[in-house]
Amino acid sequence: MSERVADGRWFRILTVVDQFTRKCLCVRADQSLSGDKVAQALEPVVAQRGAPRAITVDNGSEFASRVMDAWAYRRGIQLDFIRPGKPVENGFIESFNGRLRDECLNVEVFFTLEDVRQKLSCWQEDYNRLRPHSSLQDQAPARFVADWLATVQTAHASHEFMETLT
Repeated sequence: MSERVADGRWFRILTVVDQFTRKCLCVRADQSLSGDKVAQALEPVVAQRGAPRAITVDNGSEFASRVMDAWAYRRGIQLDFIRPGKPVENGFIESFNGRLRDECLNVEVFFTLEDVRQKLSCWQEDYNRLRPHSSLQDQAPARFVADWLATVQTAHASHEFMETLT
């Protein structure tokens, strides 16, 4: 995504959303987004959550770069490119980006790149912690993740208990 600060200078925004939890994992603003900057932005996400099997991306030069290809290869991640001109193939991020534009980019005035980053961070926090999603039984992504992890841990503990009985 692209937008402008008040003095007319453009900036770009990288958005990353987990398709299962709908959680916004990364929203990064910079004057430009090269493959190197995208890889740097994704590194903390992978360090915290582990490497996904695939990342769905558009055909932008930042994703089709040799740097991103090498980054993904080293981590065993497949870059799943949507077909050119078919944004519907990445509907999760398109929907997310529409919300980001409507609720943040179109209502805020940005004065500096640091101002952009601070406002995007606040919006991301609200999106992840407070905003209910119909696809998550009207829970916010953070609540959905907490409930899902509790279910997984309970199932795991139950399985271990059953193994001790046999």
